[in-house]
Amino acid sequence: MEKKLRVGVLGATGMVGQRFISLLENHPWYEVVTVAASPRSAGKTYEEAVGGRWKMTTPMPEAVKKLVVMNVNEVEKVAASVDFVFSAVDMTKEEIKAIEEAYAKTETPVVSNNSAHRWTPDVPMVVPEINPEHFKVIEFQKKRLGTKRGFVAVKPNCSIQSYAPVLTAWKEFEPYEVVATTYQAISGAGKTFKDWPEMEGNIIPYIGGEEEKSEQEPLRIWGEIKDGVIVKASEPKITCQCIRVPVLNGHTAAVFVKFRKKPTKEELIDRLVKFSGLPQELKLPSAPKQFIQYLEEDNRPQVSLDVDYENGMGISVGRIREDSIYDYKFVGLSHNTVRGAAGGAVLCAELLTAQGYIQAK
Repeated sequence: MEKKLRVGVLGATGMVGQRFISLLENHPWYEVVTVAASPRSAGKTYEEAVGGRWKMTTPMPEAVKKLVVMNVNEVEKVAASVDFVFSAVDMTKEEIKAIEEAYAKTETPVVSNNSAHRWTPDVPMVVPEINPEHFKVIEFQKKRLGTKRGFVAVKPNCSIQSYAPVLTAWKEFEPYEVVATTYQAISGAGKTFKDWPEMEGNIIPYIGGEEEKSEQEPLRIWGEIKDGVIVKASEPKITCQCIRVPVLNGHTAAVFVKFRKKPTKEELIDRLVKFSGLPQELKLPSAPKQFIQYLEEDNRPQVSLDVDYENGMGISVGRIREDSIYDYKFVGLSHNTVRGAAGGAVLCAELLTAQGYIQAK
């Protein structure tokens, strides 16, 4: 790419916004030129607006420190300065839907980390290795919005990343019933232990709305486009429990699966390590070379050892074994704020750019 595309980050001061900022530092295709947040942050430099709330382990990139934060509600003004935006705004679902569509209507593509548009029928919700063909629904969305280049695309919930890619790799064996329990890091709630000291040494067996997302969103990813909308798949049936655990980054899932066509353990491992998609084929900048790794040791995957596999963009799987009630069980691990949030959205944007949906204005 001769000239980098100009990027804006909406909700830039929050945890996911900060992750976008850190992942986009020195990106070969994109340059963050605009940061936008709530009116109370507007007018300050990014460094002042974030203050002591920088939650990343790497330092704040020098290039963004002096950017003056814009008011995210001044849609026309923000949109005029960028080619496209990443959205990580903290608002109500209805407000997010409205503001993301408002940006799209200024002919500014929106790649969102938010859940608000995940069930809008003509908005693609994509894991680039799994369902890139869903981006085709954008043409129908543009007709509805009355736009030529503006649209909204989203990435799915962080909790499903540790098992949905695995089940996709095993599609030929027809998984039809799945039980999953996810053990979710506190950064999924936008927190660190400094913000949430009561999570130390604690487990909370409830995360609002998470179980429904974890059961339903994979079905939308495995769905198909019919008459200009995405229709979700009917199988596999998934039931889920989601538990908050005292871990900073990394969502782990313990999963049980029934298959119509019973595979061997060797076949399951073989399909995992060979599984790849368009991001690998196109060698997109953020794509993991190896999407899923299988770990043979009984005590893996572990958050402390494996969460940063492939810079946090890969999935780690271990402990595949036959089960006495289900056919097989396994443990999966993914980085919830990289692959599961900002990184997954950056990879979506890279594929959208490679396919010509995102271009310089």
